[in-house]
Amino acid sequence: MIRDVLLVARKDLRLEWRSRVGVGQVLPFALLCVLLFAFALDVDRGVLQEATSGLFWVVVLFATVLVVQRAFAIEADDGVLDALRLSGLAPSAVYLGKVVAITVELLALEVVLWLAVAVLYDTTLRGWGLLAATVVLATLGAAAAGATYGVVGLRLRGAETLLPLLLLPLLAPVLIGATSASDVALGRSAGPGWPWAAMLGIFSGVYLLLGSVLFRPLMEDP
Repeated sequence: MIRDVLLVARKDLRLEWRSRVGVGQVLPFALLCVLLFAFALDVDRGVLQEATSGLFWVVVLFATVLVVQRAFAIEADDGVLDALRLSGLAPSAVYLGKVVAITVELLALEVVLWLAVAVLYDTTLRGWGLLAATVVLATLGAAAAGATYGVVGLRLRGAETLLPLLLLPLLAPVLIGATSASDVALGRSAGPGWPWAAMLGIFSGVYLLLGSVLFRPLMEDP
């Protein structure tokens, strides 16, 4: 099982490395969003600093939609999805491999975004442990939900516009939890942050469980 998961993840990451879509399209889009937020709220630096966590995670969720669309667009060409179905790989292994690949891509993106936020928003990172746990758990939850809806999008017309409408509402709990925990890590809030991180862990586990169960019927022809 682990070998199959890593096989799918390596395939997706290798294709992404060769195509440079993340570096050439998704990363510039995310950085542009961060920059535009900085310009829009620069009149009141206090508002910009208070909203740092929320703006960061909104940009991450938008980037998640693009990464998920890319991850499954490569399966729509030349019957690759059918080949995966006939390859003998367990559907749950294909799903988890997709989740791993999407998570790795998003984590790499988020490292760059945090550096941009630290410079443009004059942000000082304080709770490194809480922030790291929040980033990993929130990213895993977003990738788990995105991989489930990504395969649904392959069966729908207009998937480019429908995927955000389907995925973003499901990620609202991730946005709330990640923003609240990040506020504590950045010193914007005095409340406890680890309960929010625990909530993110629960949502990530639920999304992974549901995705593993539902991916098999979703891969089948309608």
